[in-house]
Amino acid sequence: MTLSTLWFILIGLLFAIFLFLEGFDFGVGMATRFLAKDDVERTAIMSTIGPHWDGNETWLVTAGGAMFASLPMWYASLFSGYYILFLLVLVGLILRGVSFEFHKHAETKTGKNLWMWAFFAGSIIPPFFLCMILLSMVQGIPMDASGNAFPTFFDVVNLLSIVGGVAGVLLSLVHGLNFIRLRIEGPLRDRARKLNQILYPILFLGEVVFAVLVFLQTDFFTKRFFSSLIITLLIVLFSLLGYYGVLKNREGWSFAGSGLALSMVIVLLFNGLFPRVMIATNPAHSILIKDAANSPYTLTIMTIVACILVPIVAIYFIWSYSLFTKRINPRENTVKY
Repeated sequence: MTLSTLWFILIGLLFAIFLFLEGFDFGVGMATRFLAKDDVERTAIMSTIGPHWDGNETWLVTAGGAMFASLPMWYASLFSGYYILFLLVLVGLILRGVSFEFHKHAETKTGKNLWMWAFFAGSIIPPFFLCMILLSMVQGIPMDASGNAFPTFFDVVNLLSIVGGVAGVLLSLVHGLNFIRLRIEGPLRDRARKLNQILYPILFLGEVVFAVLVFLQTDFFTKRFFSSLIITLLIVLFSLLGYYGVLKNREGWSFAGSGLALSMVIVLLFNGLFPRVMIATNPAHSILIKDAANSPYTLTIMTIVACILVPIVAIYFIWSYSLFTKRINPRENTVKY
């Protein structure tokens, strides 16, 4: 395996970790309107991710930084071609980020409600547009021989990209509700379970539609049939695991299942992309991993640094999550030990 291929896999892993961790953050934000009945419950729901959301977001920054340093041609083509959508993702992340502090310091009920709506909007916008970008990219877009991307409106906004965006939002909501069941005590926990009992059948239907569209509108099953089929089945199996956890009231199984289903979507997309990083409507203009890669010396240095820092970061994340495992009681504003 070449270092450029290794970094392609590592970038995919970083995106998968981001969706697993930030996916439930987005879902928790959506749950402030779909689940909570008043500001006390919304504040309690928001507090479940208070210690984690900014750390979880760094995985997206790290993935982008790794792409820039290891496969710079991919970074340049992707971010220039989808500049407007990435800007919308950034606006959503900013809205959600500032809403924590502004809601906390708002002195009126109207002000608190305004920033809670900002928190809700900032939790829907990023997963929707990120999934739109990914699902548009893998269908193939107009590119020239230099790697410059010129996606048209309908290259970006089409049936597969919209279904992918909606599926990303729905998966994140389901994942967030499963996280709430782990962290909240009382009626909210029960309502989260009941809502997921409704959402999972809808999710299964959406996954069938998504799989059919991927089959029809990408070359994944033409070029990598068996691996694409296996990964698609794994997405469904992990979703079934999450649904089993909901039906049997096993929060851990539910959370693991929904998180892994989200992560496997990234695995499916990266598996289908390989050995390309950008797919052009003219196959001769597609960018391959080997063409997008930085110099071998740079990749070697980056690999050494990653081998040192990644385990340290992983240990820190495990430690930080272990500190916040107690359930929150919304009405009493206390933590149950």
